[in-house]
Amino acid sequence: MSSQHVLQLTDASFQQTVASSSLLLVDFWAPWCGPCKMIGPVIEEIAEELAGKVTVAKVNVDDCPAIAAEHRISAIPTIMIFRNGELVDRTTGLASKAALLEKLK
Repeated sequence: MSSQHVLQLTDASFQQTVASSSLLLVDFWAPWCGPCKMIGPVIEEIAEELAGKVTVAKVNVDDCPAIAAEHRISAIPTIMIFRNGELVDRTTGLASKAALLEKLK
C-alpha cells in the first residue's frame, strides 16, 4: 500500500522530514487496523492532489514504536499536520477527505 506521493517514514527519517517540510500530513497506522485501511486511499488521494504543496507521509506504528511513543499515539489512525516543523492539528480516528483538506488550507 504505497504510492509514489506518500513517504514511508521510519524512526530515523521522521524528525528530518518534519523539519524539512513546510506542510506535512502524517498518517500513523498499522496493517491490522481496519479504520486505517479505510482511510489509506483517502490519504493517497490527498497526496496526489496536493503533490508539490503538501508532503504526505505514513508511519507504521508497529515498525516505529519510538515515534509512536514520542507522539503519544494511543489510537490509530491518528493524522497529524505539521507546518514548518510545528504540530498544528491532530485527528484521531476516521476523518473525511473534505475535513482533512480543510485542515491543510
